[in-house]
Amino acid sequence: MKYCLHRNWRFLYFTLFTFLLFQTGFSQEETKAKGRIKLFIECSCERSYIRQEINFVDHVRDQGLANVNLFIYDIANGSGGRTYKLEFEGVGAYEGTLAQRSYDTNVNMTADEVRNGLVVTVKSGLLVYLIQSDLAEKIDYKITAEGLSQQQDIDFDDPWNNWIFEVYGEADLDRETSRREFEYEVGFESDHVTENWRIRTDLQLNQANAEFERDDETFTSERFRYSGAGSIVRSLSDHWSAGIFGGARHDTFTNLDFRYYFTPAIEYNIFPYREVLRREIVFAYKIGYFHNDYIEPTIFGQMQEGIFNHSLDVQVRYRQPWGNIYSRLRGSTFLDDFEKNRIQLFGRFSIRVFKGLAISFSGDFEIIRDQINLPAGDASIEDVLLQQRQIATDFELGFGFGLSYTFGSAFNNIINTRL
Repeated sequence: MKYCLHRNWRFLYFTLFTFLLFQTGFSQEETKAKGRIKLFIECSCERSYIRQEINFVDHVRDQGLANVNLFIYDIANGSGGRTYKLEFEGVGAYEGTLAQRSYDTNVNMTADEVRNGLVVTVKSGLLVYLIQSDLAEKIDYKITAEGLSQQQDIDFDDPWNNWIFEVYGEADLDRETSRREFEYEVGFESDHVTENWRIRTDLQLNQANAEFERDDETFTSERFRYSGAGSIVRSLSDHWSAGIFGGARHDTFTNLDFRYYFTPAIEYNIFPYREVLRREIVFAYKIGYFHNDYIEPTIFGQMQEGIFNHSLDVQVRYRQPWGNIYSRLRGSTFLDDFEKNRIQLFGRFSIRVFKGLAISFSGDFEIIRDQINLPAGDASIEDVLLQQRQIATDFELGFGFGLSYTFGSAFNNIINTRL
């Protein structure tokens, strides 16, 4: 009886040992099964630089070959830079592992600083996958002194109070034996952005001169434009905003000696504004007044006139893993004459059809029935060729199409930019 009991205990120990060994081996195999990270990146960024700097993963060119997908969405922010939202999604062995990161840039950052900061953000987002991979024991993790100092509660005083200013200028000079062209443009922009307010101004001055010689005859063209615009927009809720727009303009091309306008507006976003990086469906309604003083009498015999008008603007934008969609429809009319109107439709979308194949479309169509500023009389051939004055038209139409297919090695991480 004692011998049988001893044999039973030995059998129990052997069974328990085998079970634990099997479980340990299974866990190890399960961990190893996740293996090396295969990363697919979809973004409007320098992917080659990211591949070069992050060499501890396999960068794949097709989403279907990845076990970690990274989608980077970006949009202009209040500091004059861009805000990047990074969304990591695990598939296959990493199914269910998700991560999000955010990276903000400003107008004072160089392109190199932007891309280096983006690389750091991508690396931090990959940590959750690295600790599940076969590189987990090889990770050397540390917090920099700068990072530690950011944990301290330090009040920051912004001397600019969230204002961003930009002054710019550009000049172009082209010269040939029988042709000379000179154009310059200078401007000033300011932008003040907070959670509840956005205040913008835009001042611009542009002049273009051209001279052509043919058969001892000289043709000259001079175009001059200056304009100023400003707006104040207030956020009312997660979906509603209201604002006021105003400005003035002088433009010889469009026969405007002086034009000023004032337009209140209201906007509604179906989705909360915090989701603007991924999706938005926005309705904006404007109603206001503009006054035109003309350089020459118009086709309606007017030298000046004031008009009340209104417009409805609908914008749809989706940024998804399968592609991007953006469309805009805008309609406007005069309040005292609905026959004077304009309808503008623009659309652009790109779709990842299947492995390696991407397709993109863009198009715009505009119905124009509100050109009350056109000068009377026929335009000369010089005016048309030199684009010195605006010409009457009923519509404008444009269309674009693109197709790309990538094939070949999908696991090559080598960066080589040699000649």
